[in-house]
Formats: sequence, C-alpha cells, structure tokens
Amino acid sequence: MTIRSFARLALAGSAFAFLATSAMADGIGASLLTQQHPFYIELADAMKAEASAKNVPLEVAIANQDLNKQLADVEDFIVKGVDVIVLSPVDSKGVKAVIEKAQKAGIKVITVDVPANGVEVTSYIGTDNYAGGVKAGELMAKELGDKGKVAIIDYPTVQSVVNRIDGFKKAIGEHKDIEIVAQQTGITRAEALAAAQNMLQANPDIQGIFGFGDDAALAAAVAVKSAGLESQVKVIGFDGMEEARKAVDTNPVMVGVIQQFPGEMGKRAVDTAIDVIAGKDVPAEQPIEPGVYTRK
Repeated sequence: MTIRSFARLALAGSAFAFLATSAMADGIGASLLTQQHPFYIELADAMKAEASAKNVPLEVAIANQDLNKQLADVEDFIVKGVDVIVLSPVDSKGVKAVIEKAQKAGIKVITVDVPANGVEVTSYIGTDNYAGGVKAGELMAKELGDKGKVAIIDYPTVQSVVNRIDGFKKAIGEHKDIEIVAQQTGITRAEALAAAQNMLQANPDIQGIFGFGDDAALAAAVAVKSAGLESQVKVIGFDGMEEARKAVDTNPVMVGVIQQFPGEMGKRAVDTAIDVIAGKDVPAEQPIEPGVYTRK
C-alpha cells in the first residue's frame, strides 16, 4: 500500500469517526448496571422503545456490575459528545468523579433506579425505595404476628438498597417484639444463598428474611427449604419480577415482594432526557410509588 493510499484511508477513517461522534451529539448515552436481571432487561427495553418512538438516538452500554467498565463507558459517552447521559450506578459513591467530568463537558446526567451520592444530577428517576422498605417491614410484621427474629440480605454499595434497608428497619422498629438479629451482604443469587445459609445456621430461630431484591429473596427461600424451615421462616423480596411473583403465588415461604415498575422508569428516563435536550426544566427527583404483591 502506498503512503498516499494509506493517508486516504486514514482520512476516511477520521471522517467516519467524526460522523459517528456527530451522530450521537444530539443523543442519549445510557450506562446500565446489568442485563443479568429481568428488572434491567425490562428497563432497557422500555428505554429503547421510547427512544425509537420519539426518534431520538440512544446508545446503551451495560456495566455488568463492574464499576471500572461503567466509568470507561461514561468516559466514552463524554468523548462522543452526547447531550444527556442516563446512569444507573454500579457504586453510588464511585461514579461521583465521572459525573462531574460529564457535567464540566456540558453534558447533563440523569440517574435511574440507583441514585448517585455526593453529586447533584439533573434528575433522579426511581422507585421510592425508602417507602418500599417501610412497606416490606410492615408486611413482615403482619406475617410474623408482630413478634419474632428477622434477618436482612443487603447490597450496601447501592444507595437505593440502603434506602430500602433503612425503610425496612424503620418499620420493624415500630414493633418492639420484632428483633433484627443478622444482616449480611449477598449481591448475586449465589452470594445471597450463602448469606442466608450462614444466617440460618447462626440463628436457627429466625422467622423472617428480607431480601434487598428478588434474587436475594429467591435464594433465601432455597436456603430455608434446604434447612427444613419452611413452616417457620417467611421471606419478602423487592423488585416484583415475574419469577418472584410466581414464587409468591406458589411457594409458602415467599409471602410477598415489593413491586417496582422498571418499564415506567425507562420510559420516563428517555422522556426526561428529551425534555433536557429541548432546554426544558425537569424535576430534580421523580419518585415512583412501589406496589406490594402478595398471594392472590
């Protein structure tokens, strides 16, 4: 290949890169926590459907619960010059610096499902997790007859989960004869299973387990069955995906889940981004009230 031919190819490549960047200049870049959970699959599908319906460019990157990948994906959106970044943080504190970098570049940031800590964003869209936690605590108290020992499976680096746990503890605190005797982290279903097994072994008189999400609750239900404690332990989850709702309908151990609405979150995130691009004012917080799903 001649130097002149190589130069022409290099120029063509540069032009293509410029056009690709320009194509995203009026679009939305979304970095989502995972696609290994039905909640986030539904959220992403809703975002894509709304962006397509409104004819707005949308690029979705999946962090796979890896903060470093998420930071790299957001850096890529900054280089591409998107107008708005929609972010569901892997780590609520760990995304602060990259959000500030995007904002310095003139890019608005919206968080969805999981809020960011220590930095203001244009809007946060998500379940009222504290209220959901309160509902979970109230349901647990009702199921236990206002007395007993309970355990919590946690995910402490995600602020939305922190809010759920805080709400749960607030509600449980209103019932003096209910005691929280254990709290362990169990992010994946396998980790949640191990956490539930550990807590049940250490506290065989546990009567209730609150899982921060559906995976944690479903894993806890497996641990309860393995321990032969189906008649003793009640499990409550949070998310309300189809698998968990079916478990509530068919498994006596699963007495309920706090139900989120990821499709509404995804649609609202895109609509909010469109309003931001148009220069409209948007609410700083857009809480979505969760539901309670129990056996029919």
